[in-house]
Amino acid sequence: MIPSVMGAITANKTFLITAHENPDGDAVGSSLALANYLRNSGKDVAVYFPDPVPDNYNFLSLADTVLNYIPDRYFDICFVLDCGDILRSGETVTASNKFGKIINVDHHPDNKKFGDINLIDSAASATGALVYRIVKASGCEIDYSTALCIYTSIVSDTGSFRYSNADTEAFSISGEMVSLGVNPWFVAEKLYESQPCKRLELLALALSTLHLVDRGNVASITVTLEMLAKTSATSDLTDGFVNYPRSIRGVEVAIFFREIETGVYKVGFRSKGKVNVSALAAAFGGGGHHNAAGCKISGSIEEAKATIFTYLETVL
Repeated sequence: MIPSVMGAITANKTFLITAHENPDGDAVGSSLALANYLRNSGKDVAVYFPDPVPDNYNFLSLADTVLNYIPDRYFDICFVLDCGDILRSGETVTASNKFGKIINVDHHPDNKKFGDINLIDSAASATGALVYRIVKASGCEIDYSTALCIYTSIVSDTGSFRYSNADTEAFSISGEMVSLGVNPWFVAEKLYESQPCKRLELLALALSTLHLVDRGNVASITVTLEMLAKTSATSDLTDGFVNYPRSIRGVEVAIFFREIETGVYKVGFRSKGKVNVSALAAAFGGGGHHNAAGCKISGSIEEAKATIFTYLETVL
């Protein structure tokens, strides 16, 4: 599919780039890497996210240009990155008639192939790795700004190379980005060593909700709207919270309940490998990867937990 993508890039001038709601490091990094490459190629590019760029990714080139609206003009191509279902890009994208073809670039195994062109590889460590392949196929040199974004997308989605998707290609690409000037400590410091105090205040409240079930195989934590208001924290600061219950010895599945509006929870699942949480999330209308997935569920927190835990009992 890369030749089709390259043909579309060569033949067109204006590009809109977007990704999923609540963008993570891969969504941000891959989108900005593609934006940097296209701009360097003389293209007219705009990046739109349905939610703000998380604070710890603002060091990336073009992060300060990301829009919270789609400009009122026509785009030849809309790139939708790191998004298994176009519905996850938000209503603004799905309802828009401001672009021609959609190019879907993703590594989720349950991708619905909604694009006019679909570049999907579930074996890729990150969507940033697919953007790397696009840039390499163009024959253009990768500049520092693009390299920084690609490296950040991969280091984020592989959990700093700790997860099972940290494959040979992930290390190879990352090594090449380092050779182009990317400093691993600089990225790590921005991602993990520059937390606002309110994030730790929110984390303290979340950890106080720690709950273990199924003989300690499953653990969950919760963040409510009340907690966010109490700490004056924003939802993007919860990124990575689910890894705390997963880190407990004996836990196979970690669950993070985050209230996004009264009576509605976004549920994040993480597995250590034995349980396919993508299938678990799909049972509730969500999706994702084998070891990382999510969905939404309505009701009180007690009802949400009861529903998820009861279903998990049948799975485990």
